[in-house]
Amino acid sequence: MLVDCPTCKTPVEWSEKNPHRPFCSDRCRLIDLGAWASEDYRIPSREPVSEDDLINPDHHDTH
Repeated sequence: MLVDCPTCKTPVEWSEKNPHRPFCSDRCRLIDLGAWASEDYRIPSREPVSEDDLINPDHHDTH
């Protein structure tokens, strides 16, 4: 099966023979990792994080 590399869009075979899957190369994998590390990608949240959650992450409001 062919998939597009998430970074450069090059078609890549999805198989155990490709150690970088779903990426085409280690370079593209590292570019993606860098984007996550620099917060270029974010997972959306339904609620904004409150200041209390930042100070005390174990605090959960049950209201």
